[in-house]
Amino acid sequence: MKNDIENLDTPPPTQPASRIRGKRPGRLLPWIIVATLALASGGAFWWWKTRTAEAAGAASGQAASAPGGGPGGAAGRRRFGGANQVQPVSVQAARRQDIRVSVNAIGSITASNTAIVHAQVSGVLQSLNFKEGQQVRAGQQLAQIDPRAFQATLSQVEGALARDKAQLDGARVDLARYRDLMAKDAIPRQQLDTQAALVAQLEGAVKADQGNVDSARLQLSYTRVTAPIAGRVGLKQVDLGNVVQPGDANGIVVITQTRPIAMVFAVPATHVPLLTTHLRAGETIPVEAWDRGGKRQLAVGRVETVDNAIDPTTDTIKVKALFPNADDALFPNQAVSVTLQLATLTDVLAVPQAAVLRGSQGFYVYVVNADSSVATRVVKPGAVDAGWMAVEGALQPDERVVIDGTDRLREGAKVEVIAADPTQRAGANAPPGGGRRGQRGAAGAASGAASGAPGAPGAFSRPAAPPERPASAAHGAAPAAATAPAAPASEAGSAERPRWMDWVTPEQAEKLKAMSPEDRRAWLRAQREARGGGTPAR
Repeated sequence: MKNDIENLDTPPPTQPASRIRGKRPGRLLPWIIVATLALASGGAFWWWKTRTAEAAGAASGQAASAPGGGPGGAAGRRRFGGANQVQPVSVQAARRQDIRVSVNAIGSITASNTAIVHAQVSGVLQSLNFKEGQQVRAGQQLAQIDPRAFQATLSQVEGALARDKAQLDGARVDLARYRDLMAKDAIPRQQLDTQAALVAQLEGAVKADQGNVDSARLQLSYTRVTAPIAGRVGLKQVDLGNVVQPGDANGIVVITQTRPIAMVFAVPATHVPLLTTHLRAGETIPVEAWDRGGKRQLAVGRVETVDNAIDPTTDTIKVKALFPNADDALFPNQAVSVTLQLATLTDVLAVPQAAVLRGSQGFYVYVVNADSSVATRVVKPGAVDAGWMAVEGALQPDERVVIDGTDRLREGAKVEVIAADPTQRAGANAPPGGGRRGQRGAAGAASGAASGAPGAPGAFSRPAAPPERPASAAHGAAPAAATAPAAPASEAGSAERPRWMDWVTPEQAEKLKAMSPEDRRAWLRAQREARGGGTPAR
């Protein structure tokens, strides 16, 4: 026992310092602490970024669900709601009427005749006796060429004709005298024959002179340029004082016959038998010419003839139609829309073309029942005339078919009938800014003025005192409306600076200014919720 006590009082033997330093872990502890803090900081940063992204996504979803915020919002749910919601639609009653069977095509207007007026003699152009674009008649004088040279030539040949005629008259008198003397046997036969030959020679000279006179008169008449056909003159191709020649390529002016005017267009070859049947019977096949947009009718004419062959590359045949064109509404080389009426369906059931839809069951229409529900009716479409389509099927006249709002309908859906014309609908003439959205903005302005929260459109303003934070907000359970930081409700600036600009980055401030008031409030609310109700860090 004494030995044990002595052992307890005896201090342990001292160990070498090297062994003590090797076993002490004090040098590794700081590194372990640093690594642990770095990992913790990285994890905290990653968690904060993830929560921020989720909050921003939630804010975008809330902004999109705001009124007018897109298909996913309340407006979208109202538009693409289920069958239990009442859908606004426009309707029109089916009816019986005559439907024209017609073919639509693109036609080109061509002049019935075209003439390039050339000068037939060379000379100086003295006058132009027409106005560009006017209608002229055949034989009307259009221009005058200097006639003096041709008048002088005519005078020369007329003088030669007069001289030869006088010689011929004298030779004929001598011939008559010689014949009397020959009868009395007073002169030789040879003298009589010589005189007869002289008379014949002079007669030939007179005929040649007469031809020269006629030619000179014709050349003189060519100095007066006239219209070869009736029609519309174009722009002049030569100016006064220029020397015109018969070989000029452009001539003096171009005349196009536009009354009547022709149009050429192509129709499918399947209509050839019906066209030829009408033409052989002498029936009139009406043709309508419309502008390229199909909005305004230009003229009404008739089919004149069809081509003698079908184009194998397009399987079409060319048709020529004539239009009176008394008002000059059609011009050569003009492209127009053509409606060729082939037949007329009498007293057939017709519905507006917009009412006919196509689905898996084929063509169908929505019919509004007496209880304001809709039902589908399968129909067989036919010809279309002025927006009305002939149909066949289980449909009766005066039944109401849906023409607008069909994309939101299902079988049995409840509907509310509204006017087809948007200008006649309720609230169409309301002033801008009215309606539920404007009322909500006004209410927001009132509540914002009372509580300091953002409200209706207005200048940026800062409340005199910050809103009182609920007690539950300290535990992160405050409602979004209560924890939302104050934010401006308008894009307009003011002398005061919004409070949210004190804790957002410049990039975020620019994005917030570009947002709508609803989107800005939603984003700020999400940021505050992500921070547990506190002000987001800058």
